[in-house]
Amino acid sequence: MRARLFSDSNVSARPKLSAVAKKIAIKLTSNFEHNLEAIEAFLAGLDAAQAYDRLLDELADTLIPNLENFPAMGCSFLERPVCSVEVSNALMRLHTKLQDHGLREYLFDDYLVLYAQFDEIIYLLAIKHHRQLSFDFQSLWPIN
Repeated sequence: MRARLFSDSNVSARPKLSAVAKKIAIKLTSNFEHNLEAIEAFLAGLDAAQAYDRLLDELADTLIPNLENFPAMGCSFLERPVCSVEVSNALMRLHTKLQDHGLREYLFDDYLVLYAQFDEIIYLLAIKHHRQLSFDFQSLWPIN
């Protein structure tokens, strides 16, 4: 998967930036890779395995090059309205961990991508298909 997203053919096909522009590196976190595996299983369960191949192509051909050239293209995750004390506290902890670096979300096709930029490195943190549930109801309420 990593090889497919970062193959030499993808690198050479990317547009060249001017010498003064800083080169942005894109790195996948282990959580992002686990999310991709979960998406692959989810789509296979829907008999839509070809959609996973399209996702990998879109990541390699569109999302990653766009982030390299426009790292702030996603919306700021931390600027969402806060509606509870718990969320406010969690956001304060997150601000501390991020040390004033941006946490952004980007919607493309059927997916939501969460990423963080630290100087010239963008870390892809998470990806979810919009139809994946965020809760595991079977483990919460097992059927006896």
